[in-house]
Amino acid sequence: MNNLPSLVLLKFERRDIILIAGLVFFMIGLTPFTGLAIAAVVVAMMYFGIKVYVDKRRQSILEDVGDGICMECGSKTIDKKCPNCGYSKG
Repeated sequence: MNNLPSLVLLKFERRDIILIAGLVFFMIGLTPFTGLAIAAVVVAMMYFGIKVYVDKRRQSILEDVGDGICMECGSKTIDKKCPNCGYSKG
């Protein structure tokens, strides 16, 4: 059950306005071919699919970056210190 998206995923952000506007236009374009009900279901599935994808991607990036990135060599810092060049962050 840990793989299920959390309710934090449903947090509304500013860029969601652009996503919703784009999906509304997509629904308007899809309506003549499928009908309004099916177009609305497809758009709702797309909205939540995009939200899940973005959340997974954000978590992946946070895991990769960790504490930060060394400004000298570009490697991942561990305990605020670069393992390659010894540059201390802070």
